[in-house]
Amino acid sequence: MRRILILGSTGSIGTQALDVVRANPDRFRIVGLAAGRSSDALRAQAEEFGVTRTALGAEEATRLVREVEADVVLNGITGSVGLGPTLAALEEGRILALANKESLIVGGPLVKERAAPGQIVPVDSEHSAIAQALRSGRADEVRRLVLTASGGPFRGRDRAELADVTPAQALAHPTWDMGRVVTTNSATLVNKGLEVIEAHLLFDVPFERIDVVVHPQSIVHSMVEFVDGSTIAQASPPDMRLPIALGLGWPERVAGVGAPIDWTSPATWTFEPLDDDAFPAVALAKRVGEAGATYPAVFNAANEQAVDAFHEGRLPFLGIVATVTRVVEAHEPPAELTLASLAAAEHWARQEADRAIDTAG
Repeated sequence: MRRILILGSTGSIGTQALDVVRANPDRFRIVGLAAGRSSDALRAQAEEFGVTRTALGAEEATRLVREVEADVVLNGITGSVGLGPTLAALEEGRILALANKESLIVGGPLVKERAAPGQIVPVDSEHSAIAQALRSGRADEVRRLVLTASGGPFRGRDRAELADVTPAQALAHPTWDMGRVVTTNSATLVNKGLEVIEAHLLFDVPFERIDVVVHPQSIVHSMVEFVDGSTIAQASPPDMRLPIALGLGWPERVAGVGAPIDWTSPATWTFEPLDDDAFPAVALAKRVGEAGATYPAVFNAANEQAVDAFHEGRLPFLGIVATVTRVVEAHEPPAELTLASLAAAEHWARQEADRAIDTAG
């Protein structure tokens, strides 16, 4: 029986994780829940699962991680505020089922130096797929990682056709049901850029050997190409409960989590190159990842500000990545990477993004 602490319990990842636990009471027990602001929903969840330890907000979530005896901490918080809970989970020796990619991307070396081998289990569908495929060979047999992208709601549009995109259109993702920030990031492909940085940090594969391919059916979740020319792909219908269950039970699988592919029905899977002109976020993220230091934190913070401005009607869709680019190019990293320098870089990036947005408006 694994004891589970869920952070971000009222969000998309958290509620689906509770579905997994609800269906597998012999495998998992909830010992703590943390949410952002939804106190009523959190209270209802705690009552259903008999949980007495709860928290609201990232700071309280960090405290909860340090105080609650748990085998697995599922970090489903959105945004860089998840860094504190991520570091706490690693320092306390918990298995970290990581859906909060921003904490790894922003924290970078600070996260990795605290993590024991195998302590971080990825929950993003792409990185879960890679982790599964990597079990097919040794690290020195890997030629490259191939992350798949659905292409979002604007796949096939050129840059000019993206000029008048509305927030409602950006939130109409064709495959996944996610929160506002992640869904918008999927529309701009910023999310895929973040996932490239995450893949580099998780699997120690250089950026020049990490590629992105557009796969609109979202059945193949990512692939690993090996030196002999073989490619191992993980395929399943798009259902986040599968990677979540793997994160909670890793390395063991949880039976009956999702429906398998129906191989008796005709189906076509397609793969297309990424249009870097229309969606420059992935190429920018690779440059940011290679630069390291506080650049990834600046990239993420500027994007969060730009996404908010877009949904508030203060910035056009194309202005999101344009703002991030402008802030990244203006950034001067500190001499040393520390929690304090990360916080300072994020604060600067948000202010700089706001100035760029005001100028654009």
